[in-house]
Amino acid sequence: MLYVDDVIFKGNDDYLIESFKTVMKEEFEMTDMGLLRYFLEIEVDQNENGIFISQAKYVSEVSGRFNMQECKTAITPTVMGLKLSKEDTSKDFNHSLYKSIVDSLVYLTATRPYIMFAVSLISRFMERPKEAHWQATKRILMYVKGTKRFGILYTISECSYLIGYTDSD
Repeated sequence: MLYVDDVIFKGNDDYLIESFKTVMKEEFEMTDMGLLRYFLEIEVDQNENGIFISQAKYVSEVSGRFNMQECKTAITPTVMGLKLSKEDTSKDFNHSLYKSIVDSLVYLTATRPYIMFAVSLISRFMERPKEAHWQATKRILMYVKGTKRFGILYTISECSYLIGYTDSD
C-alpha cells in the first residue's frame, strides 16, 4: 500500500519482509519506522493475537469538536423503530454543521462497520437537516463516545477464508 511518499507493507514471512526492505533501501532513501501504530486517524495494535484497529483518539476529537465530550452515552446507535423523514416539521438545523458531523461519522465506519446502517440513515438528510435528524445524529455520537475503544480484530489463523453475504433486494 502506498501513501504519498510513505510505504506501508504487511506480510507473514519474515524472510520476504526483510528482502523487500533491503531492495527498497537499495533503490530509495528509506527509514524503517517499525510496526505501524497510527495511520490516517486509525490506531493499529499488532500483537500475538492479531491486528486490532480502532479510532479511539478520533472519537475523542470528534466529541470535542461538536461539544459532546460531556454527554451521556447511549447503548445503541439508534432508537428502536426510529422513523426519519424529509417532510419533518421540526426546526431547521445548521446545514454545514450537520454535514460535518455526518462526514466524521462516515469516516468512523472504517473501524466500526456495524454503525453503517445508522450513519447511512442520517446521511439521507444532509440537504435540509431538521432538529429531529440532529437528535438521531446526536444519539450515534453518544453511542460512539461510549464505545470509543471498540474496533476490529483481525485474528491470526492458519486457514483464512473470505466470506461475503449479500441481499439481492
